[in-house]
Amino acid sequence: MRDLRLALRAGGGFGLGLAFFLILAVLVPLGVGPEPEVLARIAPGVLWVGALLACLLSLDRIFALDYEDGSLDLLATAPLPLEAVVAIKALAHWITTGLPLVLVSPVLGLLLFLPGAAYGWLIVALLLGTPALSMIGAFGAALTVGVKRGGLLLSLLVLPMYVPTLVFGAELVSRGAQGLSVGTPLALLAGITAGAAAILPFAAALVLRINLR
Repeated sequence: MRDLRLALRAGGGFGLGLAFFLILAVLVPLGVGPEPEVLARIAPGVLWVGALLACLLSLDRIFALDYEDGSLDLLATAPLPLEAVVAIKALAHWITTGLPLVLVSPVLGLLLFLPGAAYGWLIVALLLGTPALSMIGAFGAALTVGVKRGGLLLSLLVLPMYVPTLVFGAELVSRGAQGLSVGTPLALLAGITAGAAAILPFAAALVLRINLR
């Protein structure tokens, strides 16, 4: 609840991702042209790239504020395991960043002439994939905690790890739009999210302990 309150305050990052997502969806038709056929073909990839970059904007806030005011030291010595702290912070990031993107994505799909058959799969893909983006981002934020102006370094570390989620998420929406089988990208996307949720809280907690020594 504390993390949610911080995110909802002015300058806390809530709404920044949504604004970026909206701007991207508006600018792409202006840049590539208004042809519905072209926009419909690139819409799955554009929406997924937009969601990925929107999640990236607020990653540095996951641990930075707690590190600056000393709260992270208290959390590291609290009875609650540090792995649980990482998981909860990743969940708070997803609620304030990933979930709003899922909710507005169908509206932005209209701007990009996304085929009607793809809307349901777009929501499914983002619901499955955006938690992985938040969890991977929490791991990257743990790696760069305490680094001055570590936002650029965080982006360079996290973006390569985002690529599989981006590829399979966009492929899932694209196949759904064409009426093809979506079993393989759906299973791979779910597997990435499950693996990130199972492994990365422990990896991030280990990195935080090292950085706090």
